[in-house]
Amino acid sequence: MLRALMYILPIALTIYAFIDCLNTPEDETKHLPKVAWVFIILLFWIVGPVVWLVAGRARRAPAGGRAPGEWRRGQRAGWVAPDDNPEFLRSLREEKGKDESLLEDWEADLRRREEELKRREQGDGGTGKGDEDPRQP
Repeated sequence: MLRALMYILPIALTIYAFIDCLNTPEDETKHLPKVAWVFIILLFWIVGPVVWLVAGRARRAPAGGRAPGEWRRGQRAGWVAPDDNPEFLRSLREEKGKDESLLEDWEADLRRREEELKRREQGDGGTGKGDEDPRQP
């Protein structure tokens, strides 16, 4: 088991660093072009990923010197969960209102069509001619 871990851990680290390098924009790479970092990660598969994670990518400090999610004047800096975002909740209410009005329109149309069909059937006197398509000769 420990022998397998000796191979799995460096491979996992290499895969993580490779994907991180590919997803990093070119202007955020430090010291070397992105292509060079990819070759370093793949050719030196134990040292390369570690060097990439330590020195290859420009790690920016959060705005205001605070950690993301740290409270500032009653507001959370950075990313906000959707259920805490008032704009997102407002957009959901608006969409729900639109969906409900559309559903009400469909129900009203369905009731109108059902009433129309009942009137046709009652007007036929039960002969069944109301079932035929009026466009047919």
